[in-house]
Amino acid sequence: MRILVINPNTTEAVTERVVEHVRRIAPSATIVPATGRFGARYIASRAAAAIAAHAALDAYAAFGAECDAVYLACFGDPGLLALREIAPVPVVGMAEAACREAAAAGRFSIVTGGTAWRPMLSEFVALLGLSDRLAGIRATNATGGEIHR
Repeated sequence: MRILVINPNTTEAVTERVVEHVRRIAPSATIVPATGRFGARYIASRAAAAIAAHAALDAYAAFGAECDAVYLACFGDPGLLALREIAPVPVVGMAEAACREAAAAGRFSIVTGGTAWRPMLSEFVALLGLSDRLAGIRATNATGGEIHR
């Protein structure tokens, strides 16, 4: 099995870290890593998320041909629905999978970096139909990139 791991941010270190985790979960799979060729190092706004969605589609176009599945490795899942529209293979979004798994166990909360994420993630959870399971979203003033530094 070939799994395309798309990090639509431009931070290679994030891609490498996610690939390490995917390799532990699926040791017999061939992992095809793809980092966004353009856009933000870390998504901290709606504009950056929109560009990241384009970067995710670009990565799929470049590396998805021989893959059996796609893992969108960016919380917030930029481009998830568009990837599902064009990919003939399963596409799993990090945020969707985490929210659905957490909701199956009961109410859940999201903790994130960057206050711009609060409304974006609230809308995302609503699109999933899980608003009634969401206890809250806590966001730090520091963005993901600032926390990383």
